[in-house]
Amino acid sequence: MRIKNLKNAETLASGRLSAVDRVVVQIRDLIGAENLSVGDSLPTERELCEKFGASRNTIREALRVVKTYGFIDTQTKTGAVISDRSHEAIRELFAFQLQLSPASFQDVQSFRRIVEVGLGDQVLQSASDADLAELDMINRRILDARSAHEAAECDFDFHFALIKLTGNRTLRETYQLLKPVITHVMTVGKKDVSMLGETRRAHAEIIDAMRSRDRIAYAYLMSRHLEFARRFLEPSAEDEAAEPSRQLTVPASEIDENRA
Repeated sequence: MRIKNLKNAETLASGRLSAVDRVVVQIRDLIGAENLSVGDSLPTERELCEKFGASRNTIREALRVVKTYGFIDTQTKTGAVISDRSHEAIRELFAFQLQLSPASFQDVQSFRRIVEVGLGDQVLQSASDADLAELDMINRRILDARSAHEAAECDFDFHFALIKLTGNRTLRETYQLLKPVITHVMTVGKKDVSMLGETRRAHAEIIDAMRSRDRIAYAYLMSRHLEFARRFLEPSAEDEAAEPSRQLTVPASEIDENRA
């Protein structure tokens, strides 16, 4: 097999990879070299053994790894076929983190602050009146939410609309992949109906800052908004004494809905 990627060739030759890892790289390169697309079948396990000079167990383990990445599916009659579930697989990886602690909350919100405060300079210059009107429309929907999860979905839609205004596809796809984690953070405190009004007002203030092209106000208001939910994660002294490892668990139903 001709390896098209020079870096892959050097890595394979150096022997730094395990037998399974080497076959994973070879399968990936095989898909590219033969221009296989979604729905096409890979060679059989026996054919892969002969092609790569590997044992049946190594081939099977490598196929399991590639399947975990979402690039193939295994079907009873046709064997391994090319799939397009890589984004779904990554979402599942993030959704596997079923607990939200104050520390993990801070990690997520710090990421969001870097992104959502940082994009202010760009979107304040590029956002049109139509863009701002759409943000207003999305923001109004949150008061109609019938559950904390639905309110979090509306909240996510507002922030994702801001992300899309950058026109940066990589940023948009990264934020979308993080949706299960971000929407769970957004459910914090939203069982209290009064908090929906607080969220709507915070969003409205951000829109007003954008409309005024006020970069400083935008950065301040967005930072304050992203810190708002922290109050619901800070345990009291009594809570800490009774339950030192306090964490919030994501209901399985929410994970399923976020994957849909």
